[in-house]
Amino acid sequence: MKILGISGSGRKGSYNTALLNAARELAPEGMTVETFDISGLPLYNQDLEAKMPLQVGEFKRKIREADAVLFAVPEHNYTITAVLKNAIEWGNRPSNDNSWDNKPAAIMSASSGPRGGVRAQLHMRQILVDLNMYALNRPLLLLANEDEKFDANMKLIDPQTRETLRNLLVRLEEWTRRLRFSVQNVTA
Repeated sequence: MKILGISGSGRKGSYNTALLNAARELAPEGMTVETFDISGLPLYNQDLEAKMPLQVGEFKRKIREADAVLFAVPEHNYTITAVLKNAIEWGNRPSNDNSWDNKPAAIMSASSGPRGGVRAQLHMRQILVDLNMYALNRPLLLLANEDEKFDANMKLIDPQTRETLRNLLVRLEEWTRRLRFSVQNVTA
């Protein structure tokens, strides 16, 4: 199973990107987690759709090739980051080319605050509805006070968070298989 990991942070030393790195390490047998750095995508502009920038085309290809998407969503001003919103727009455009369509997804977040990014996750879930993506509801991975959960090398060391992340990946795999099975039965 191929999972595309997308961090909503372009910052070096991002705890959300570090969560994706931990996901790669903790992925169940038979699952790969490949990440795509969205911070270099050009700012979305409808005028660029006619001649899609190469990096955007590569991004859209990676989305399509993935069995599911794992979003690591930082919270800025009670919502998702601008870099993540920009990537979402590119994946959804042009209007007849929604790369996100019918993809299973899981959401996780790390935050320095006490709520762990819950408001950003709620907004992300609203966006996934419009993209026609299927978000896994549980387990929730809302990592508050993240600086206490990683070592100096940005390795996730908190045992409880590692277990929650491992469970999230197992459930994402089950969710993806269940959705694939449902779609096959509907189209048969």
